Amino acid sequence: MTADTLAPKDRIVVALDVADLDEARKLVTALDDSVGVYKIGLELIYRGGLGFAEDLAKEGRRVFLDAKLLDIETTVERATAAIAETGAQFLTVHATDRKTLDAAVRGRGDSALKLLGVTVLTNLDRSDLSEQGIDMPPLALVQERARLAQDAGFDGIVASGKEAAALHERLRNFVIVTPGIRPAGAAAQDQTRVVTPGDAIGAGADYLVIGRPITRADDPRAAAEAIAAEIATVGA
Repeated sequence: MTADTLAPKDRIVVALDVADLDEARKLVTALDDSVGVYKIGLELIYRGGLGFAEDLAKEGRRVFLDAKLLDIETTVERATAAIAETGAQFLTVHATDRKTLDAAVRGRGDSALKLLGVTVLTNLDRSDLSEQGIDMPPLALVQERARLAQDAGFDGIVASGKEAAALHERLRNFVIVTPGIRPAGAAAQDQTRVVTPGDAIGAGADYLVIGRPITRADDPRAAAEAIAAEIATVGA
């Protein structure tokens, strides 16, 4: 689905970045249908998250497995095939090279799993990239990795809202998922390139990954509904 066919709440990917499955289940129960997608990241994956993903998918919920795969081709291909069997709708793969991306496409096979290329993590800035030996500003690197992902047959990318507008202009019919979302006035915490929900949607993002502003709110459902209401005003 792209922005043209999504209800505001369905564009919210809530990050279940919590310590255990019991806490994750409580959040899913509290949020229910106030968000469109549930994201299971590395912390929860290593605590039984794949089985949890299968359970959510069987309940008819849309699941985003944020595995950020990066390894030799055989490993990426087989891991992608295993994840496709969970019924998850989205899987992230680092878009650092064509071999990794091609392996994920092979592993997906004819399943309905949508592949998203991770471009540049939202906690990194140019000095961080320089430490990695990359002499490119974040936007240029994001654009290059987005091109690699699209050429490989991916369905979309994960990129900061600060790059969404430039990407939206270049990449037609390509899903843009934006993490690092913070409502106006909220602390950036460990994120560097952050934007508000309205700004991200206005820039062309299709989905917003939101964790702590929802999951650590006194009333998670109310927080999610407030963000959906903000999304609804963009372009209204």
